[in-house]
Amino acid sequence: MTRVVVVGDLMTDAVARAAYPLAKGGDTPAKVTMHGGGSGANVASWLAVEGIEAAFVGRRGADITGRNRDMELMGYGVDARLVMDPERATGTCVVMVTHKGDRTMLSDPGANAALLPEDIPQDLFAPGAHLHVSGYSLLNEGSRQAALHAMKLAQNAQMSVTVDGGANSLLKRAGAEPFLDWSQGARLLIVNSAQAEALTGRENPEQAAKVLTAWYSQVVVKLAADGALWYTNGRNEPVRVPAEPVEEVIDGTGGGDAFVAGFLPAWLDGKPPAEALAAGCRLAARAIGHLGARPIL
Repeated sequence: MTRVVVVGDLMTDAVARAAYPLAKGGDTPAKVTMHGGGSGANVASWLAVEGIEAAFVGRRGADITGRNRDMELMGYGVDARLVMDPERATGTCVVMVTHKGDRTMLSDPGANAALLPEDIPQDLFAPGAHLHVSGYSLLNEGSRQAALHAMKLAQNAQMSVTVDGGANSLLKRAGAEPFLDWSQGARLLIVNSAQAEALTGRENPEQAAKVLTAWYSQVVVKLAADGALWYTNGRNEPVRVPAEPVEEVIDGTGGGDAFVAGFLPAWLDGKPPAEALAAGCRLAARAIGHLGARPIL
């Protein structure tokens, strides 16, 4: 199986899951837990537990939290290439989950915002490997040049490249045109429906996917409870698969990252798009069935 190199963000997620509807201006009982997070690190973790050779490149603080996140990644079997930042703390995200499973996130990127081109290990870039870049790294001005450098190294090594959309709010703030420019060279873009709309102005995910094939040869749009779709130029209609049934959505955090980790191996192996989409949906269903964005060992 192809080695997958992930360049992206490493976070600590403080997850607060409300037991009841939020009491505005009042106190709502909740279960608060701490987990490893960060979209890029989540993708690498899910890949590794699925038996894929995965390397993660990122930056952490010189703090206990950063050391714990580093050890977690190694525990999953990830080849963790983390640079220790002497000044910035490890990134932190406060994830507020409603009693229905909806989530809102407050993020402090910390050391992620200082990822530098020289932090990217060149020995990971070789023919036959694959690079996945977290959209967060492109959208964050401080880490953008490192992400672009990684993409250039991958292209020089004739590696395939995929990019995800990061976060809808950050995409809107950055603007569609700059993101489309930064992510040029990627063979596949993976976004959710809100991100697809932010990039194209099209509410219909199928129409948005068709528009995006002007920049990428293949596009995947995650549709949450409606599954996912894949589209490429030359097809009249996209390939769609339904979501995997979930008894109860405990925490949607990391569901999209797990989808990426489920989809990529099958896609890289040349499996039919429907099979790759189904693999992504199966792993996403596992992720949203428990608290936290990472696999449970």
